[in-house]
Amino acid sequence: MEWRSPSPAGRPPVFSGPLSRAPFVSRADSFAESVIREMTRLALEHDAINLAQGFPDFPCPPELKDAACEAIQADINQYAITWGAKNLREELARKVGEYNGIDVDPETEITITCGSTESMLAAMLALVVPGDEVVVPEPFYENYGPDAVLSGAVPHYVSFRHDLSIDEEAWKTAFSAKTRAVILNTPSNPTGKVFSKEELSFIADLCIDHDTIAITDEIYEHILYDGKKHVSIGSLPGMEDRTVTIGSFSKTYSVTGWRVGYALADGALTERIRKIHDFLTVGAPAPLQQACVAALRLPAEYYRDLAADYDRKRRLLYRGLQKAGLSCDLPEGAYYLFCDISSFGMADTVFARHLVETVGVAAVPGSSFYHAGGEDRLRFTFSKSDETLDEACRRLENLS
Repeated sequence: MEWRSPSPAGRPPVFSGPLSRAPFVSRADSFAESVIREMTRLALEHDAINLAQGFPDFPCPPELKDAACEAIQADINQYAITWGAKNLREELARKVGEYNGIDVDPETEITITCGSTESMLAAMLALVVPGDEVVVPEPFYENYGPDAVLSGAVPHYVSFRHDLSIDEEAWKTAFSAKTRAVILNTPSNPTGKVFSKEELSFIADLCIDHDTIAITDEIYEHILYDGKKHVSIGSLPGMEDRTVTIGSFSKTYSVTGWRVGYALADGALTERIRKIHDFLTVGAPAPLQQACVAALRLPAEYYRDLAADYDRKRRLLYRGLQKAGLSCDLPEGAYYLFCDISSFGMADTVFARHLVETVGVAAVPGSSFYHAGGEDRLRFTFSKSDETLDEACRRLENLS
């Protein structure tokens, strides 16, 4: 490719000729595209029921839709304050104080982002430098690996025991003088594990001893079963100034396409996160931020009904998967079933394609949640209407 100088007439320079530069190296070359989104495309191509991507196919609360429409009609259509509308940050501060036990200053310790996906990457870019080690429990949500690569971190994976409890000796070994952060996800995607207060206290002690930051993804915090309680590690003693708590409106209020999330952190950490956030996206959608204020004002029974509805859905799909010969345990939280497919004798990617093409149901290959392994697993979401789940179970009866 040849660069031409401006002509005497002052015309701007133009590119000319074929691209002759040798292939270049990019950060994007070190990880694959999202397998979850790929499975959604395959589901559309084969008219399959999409139990791969975790978005609801039922409406969000009408209060949110009304508030969003009112905000647009009121011409709240321009940039909000970069780190979030003031009234939304104030409502969030109230909510996390009451529910999460975290005391935050809405002026200096909350950043509204374009979904929790941006919150995680902004936190990693802001607080991790190339060469730092980051502890990642495995299996993990597929974004965490690319986030580590993009921030230049070296991921150190630590596996759960078979019953999803933590192996304290393995965790002790995972932390070192190079460890800058640990990524937590509770309730977990894909397993549905809910970290206990005792487990989080153990991890908090490791963070304090190694001067490490906890970056914790808690977007499923209200979707809990069988009496499980959500605990935020940022509420534990000694973790106030070394935790980034990430949340989102997507899952709790069934608005995954709105892309409104947040990061809570000590003022010194938030100052850095806000800089990265500013240059990544400037800000989250202004009218939808106002609708999220309405979401935070929903009564307590909304959250009880949410958990009860998902409990019914998890049992509905669980029965269908069991009947089809897919072995799995009921999750403690979130809205996924992580199944063992080893008895079918097919690797996860082959089996996932077989399901889409011949059965008409899409799931996510388990290997996308591991740095190595997971070929004997598939993840199914039950964040769908009962009618959709009933039809998926009917189709799964044809699995062979």
